[in-house]
Amino acid sequence: MPTTVHAHAAPSAGAPFEPLEYDLPDELGHEDVEIAVTSCGICHSDQSMHDNEWGMTAYPFVGGHEVVGRVERIGEHVTMVAPGDTVGLGWFSGSCTTCAECMRGDHNLCSTAEGTIVGRHGGFADRVRCRQEWAAKLPDGVDAGKAGPLFCGGITVFNPIVQAGVRPTDRVGVVGIGGLGHLAIKFLSKWGCHVTAFTSSDVKAAEAKSLGATDTLNSRDPDAIRKAEGTFDFLVNTAPANLDWDAYVSALAPRGTLISVGVPDQPIAVQVFPLILGQRSIGGSPLGSPATIATMLDFCARHQIEATTEHFPMAKINDAFEHLRAGKARYRIVLDN
Repeated sequence: MPTTVHAHAAPSAGAPFEPLEYDLPDELGHEDVEIAVTSCGICHSDQSMHDNEWGMTAYPFVGGHEVVGRVERIGEHVTMVAPGDTVGLGWFSGSCTTCAECMRGDHNLCSTAEGTIVGRHGGFADRVRCRQEWAAKLPDGVDAGKAGPLFCGGITVFNPIVQAGVRPTDRVGVVGIGGLGHLAIKFLSKWGCHVTAFTSSDVKAAEAKSLGATDTLNSRDPDAIRKAEGTFDFLVNTAPANLDWDAYVSALAPRGTLISVGVPDQPIAVQVFPLILGQRSIGGSPLGSPATIATMLDFCARHQIEATTEHFPMAKINDAFEHLRAGKARYRIVLDN
């Protein structure tokens, strides 16, 4: 018999979510995992997909890619998790495991990786499925009720820290103190870095200090950014804003790196000479591999790091989205089943 899923779906772009039932085949793929969803975070990417901002949303749309739940069933070749395990699932729910990228451990760069909410139904439901490599087992010490945002917001900022080789002695900056930025501050503070939070809000400046920032800098003050020239070994931009990119590149120390995980609506234009003369670099980062997710979860358990969350019942999903669109989230929203 097929498995009936009870979900919340938007019938069209931006429309309110409505109850939806659909069936999954009773037979699992050999390496598939079925998860009973206990909670699911709401990410800004869910809002973008809900509104079809990226032109790839299929309706009815069941979002949700910050899933935490209990493993209910597994395929016959699954060895990485077992029924009863508490696991998390993020943006990716499958990868080929045989291409060059997967073979070197970069499953998140697999050209045929399957998105949890792209062309399929996600975690705003009571069941969701994925391949075993993307079902990340939660270690002891990680609060399952708050863990959902780690699987998108968390890994989005943790991965560039790892990829850029950030050291505990580095001076680093976080641009934008929101759902991503607040986690970046927590990670980098526990990493041992001197952390400067870039924000234009006095309230968020105070909050950034409480999250672990060493200093704050007014992101709308050109003089303040200019005075920071040559300071930072690593900058991560989490804001979806069009910045004065030349100023931020100039704020990098020699061999410094600027990574943007926020997506501005205009191309990034920078002068090349500051990059050449200082051997600086600028780039992006696409979430992280299953191995990096496991490292992040262990780091969170060791240092008691968790997202700052607000909770709504899954049935109140429309209220939660209104809260998100109003810019009131502090700092991540979780739907509880």
